[in-house]
Amino acid sequence: MPIDEWQQINPLIRRKVFPPGERLMSMAIEFKKGGIGPEHAHPHEQLGYVVSGKIRMLLDGVEIVVAAGEQVVVPGGVSHSVEALEDSLVLEAFTPLREDLLGS
Repeated sequence: MPIDEWQQINPLIRRKVFPPGERLMSMAIEFKKGGIGPEHAHPHEQLGYVVSGKIRMLLDGVEIVVAAGEQVVVPGGVSHSVEALEDSLVLEAFTPLREDLLGS
């Protein structure tokens, strides 16, 4: 996947992975209302900041709603999924680097 270019994941979701630092990386994700990020887990700690809109997350089976101006922390290894309740822009940060997103 090219770095620093928007990638269409499906009709309702696209993401842009930014050039990483040594141990920290970030990406922007645009969700159209109804867009779903399926349940998954990874060993990386993740922080998600909702720039605009509103999302619903299942975090280890617990439902939380995160609105514009709020953030959520996902510990490494914890199962999570997301659904966009509105058109939303989310900035996510990961540590350590997610090599799977960097194409390495």
